[in-house]
Amino acid sequence: MRALIQRVSEASVSVDGEVLGEIGAGLLILICAMQGDTEAQADRLAAKIAKLRIFKDDEGRMNRSVTDIGGSALVVSQFTLAADTSRGNRPGFSTAAAPDDGNRLYEHFADQIAAQGIPVAKGRFGADMKVRLLNDGPVTIWMDTED
Repeated sequence: MRALIQRVSEASVSVDGEVLGEIGAGLLILICAMQGDTEAQADRLAAKIAKLRIFKDDEGRMNRSVTDIGGSALVVSQFTLAADTSRGNRPGFSTAAAPDDGNRLYEHFADQIAAQGIPVAKGRFGADMKVRLLNDGPVTIWMDTED
């Protein structure tokens, strides 16, 4: 699985003008299931993200996790993280999981983030979503279960 994690002061996702999910301080997690990904990989990724120390402590150092600060997570599916740009100018997405598998793993991942004690808001898998965020830092981290 691939994830792009952004430390945010606030974030929201909407479809057709309706806000589906919004959070205050926490993490915006853009997530993509790749072909062959498993629930076990989603579990490990969720656990790692929940413990990722990217929030400032009292001394201004990145030393606290989203759980430590009582933050939330906005989890948004984004198959374009599977983009292959090695040939030509039009990205290919053939390495992304099939839609049924992608949706199942997306929901499982969001459930695993919630199981870590983090309040979770979500987008809608496969929808044309509008995401708003106020990136704090900015802090943006790329994670891939293949690494």
